[in-house]
Amino acid sequence: MKNETKIWLDYAAENIESARILLNSNLFNSCLQNVQQCVEKLLKAVFVELSAKLIKTHSISRLTQVLADKGVAADITDDECDLLDTIYLPSKYPIGSVIPDYEPDADICRECVGIAHRVEKSVKVIIAKIGGEKETTLKS
Repeated sequence: MKNETKIWLDYAAENIESARILLNSNLFNSCLQNVQQCVEKLLKAVFVELSAKLIKTHSISRLTQVLADKGVAADITDDECDLLDTIYLPSKYPIGSVIPDYEPDADICRECVGIAHRVEKSVKVIIAKIGGEKETTLKS
């Protein structure tokens, strides 16, 4: 694993830990913001490990699509991408609820934290596989 990849993963781990603490403190907007940031950083870590150019976006859907175009698929559904994409701006600024049509609560936060954990696991497998492929190529 590249050093830069590890830095991205460490920042993502800090975001998910922050999300857990915020959830336990009933600070739901901040919890969801940290979940979104965690998943974004996890996906960008894959870009780094692939030596692919980082794209300037906060869209989880866009990041997963670009990775899919490169033959890489993290364990996240289109609906989950859409959910996390609805979180980004409203969780940062007071322009309405984080999630359209209702206020965030502990249940949606727990669901989103679960998504982040699943993505984290799949990204670690992807990065290990990329590293293994590089190692095999170097030995050939």
